[in-house]
Amino acid sequence: MDVEKLRNLTDAELLHQQQELNDQLFRLKFQLKMGQTESLTKIRGLRKDVARVHTVIREKELGIEVHSNGAQAAATSGEAKAAPKKTAARTSAKKKTKTAVKSKAAKPAKKKTTATAKKRKK
Repeated sequence: MDVEKLRNLTDAELLHQQQELNDQLFRLKFQLKMGQTESLTKIRGLRKDVARVHTVIREKELGIEVHSNGAQAAATSGEAKAAPKKTAARTSAKKKTKTAVKSKAAKPAKKKTTATAKKRKK
């Protein structure tokens, strides 16, 4: 299914298309479980089509316009909300976790004692 065709559909048509794809996917999964078919490529294709429809619906909700060359532009209406920006706290938290992981990896391994060796034998 072509994404450009999906973007030209109305909201009601998109929901109808989504319902049809979900029904087809259900039937194919059911046939697969019953052993009547082994068409995994059709199932994968339908899953991707469902994802495309979901993406277009979400784009319309957010007011995102995607041009034919793949570039995105936010709609000029006041309804569209900008994506949240990363704050300094978020970025510093990520850096802290990376350094914490590095410091854990640098610790030497514990020495085995006779008590732990006896526990393992049991």
